[in-house]
Amino acid sequence: MNGILNIFKPKGISSHQVVKEVRNILNIPKVGHTGTLDPSASGVLLICLGQATKIAEFLVGMKKHYQGEMTLGITTDSQDAEGKIIGKKEVCSDIDEKRIRDIFQKYEGSISQIPPMFSAAHYKGKRLYRLARKGIEVKRTPKEVKIYQFNLINYDQRVNPIVKFEVVCSKGTYVRTLCNDIGNELGCGAHLSSLIRKKVGNFSIEDSINLAEFREDKTLGKRYLISIDSALEGLKKITVKNEATKTVLNGGVISSGQIVEIPEELKTGKDKFIKIFDAKGNLLSIATSSKEDGENIFFKPVKVFKNY
Repeated sequence: MNGILNIFKPKGISSHQVVKEVRNILNIPKVGHTGTLDPSASGVLLICLGQATKIAEFLVGMKKHYQGEMTLGITTDSQDAEGKIIGKKEVCSDIDEKRIRDIFQKYEGSISQIPPMFSAAHYKGKRLYRLARKGIEVKRTPKEVKIYQFNLINYDQRVNPIVKFEVVCSKGTYVRTLCNDIGNELGCGAHLSSLIRKKVGNFSIEDSINLAEFREDKTLGKRYLISIDSALEGLKKITVKNEATKTVLNGGVISSGQIVEIPEELKTGKDKFIKIFDAKGNLLSIATSSKEDGENIFFKPVKVFKNY
């Protein structure tokens, strides 16, 4: 099996455990995911099978769409509900929907985040969460992420108010850190109390496979399998002439003279990832294109799909 499965990861298990489960259900060796979803969160987890493990890096960068809840007045060491409570503060009555919306708006765009200690980020070859469990805190390098949309859904005012929100963000964004930072800005502290990943790129939660049902019926794998071509629908494609097929499969560079037809948008020769197919419609590789002599365009395979 070669392709992508859109799995609904339930709360309480790690992304690695989902990979292990899928590997066991389908009895295939090559399985991987395209971006960790915390054990405390649920939702869309894209699983790559077989040759599709080669395209994980092309899927990791897709936008993520989350729906979550943050609880005000309580902070935890992990910035989510799984951690130990490290602070409690009264939530001031002047915190209302308008103030929260205004703060959300401030966070839209490119922002800098410091990875939380309880995360899978590395420090000198070690996972931060392993250090955190030993009570060790180290200095982390801030990283830039992008928040495309940040909307308030509901504000439930109680002893510890609940802020329900949705956020569309780039890869590498820590939603729990967003909640922690916003809580600090409000002056009362906050933690992420619930999180669902509703969408990754064009892969939505409505089209996902329930992991429990998949355990009971492994034929769901074939029924829901998304081809590598479909998963990379955003990439332009070219078709090579028969005599060039072997060159592509061997990772060799081909030129525009070996292509059946080159789309107009590729004639600029700027470095772009494209899909290369043979005359029978089989996906052979993902390649980069470049214009080196003013006219001729060259295509260099970077991922080759043999026996696909």
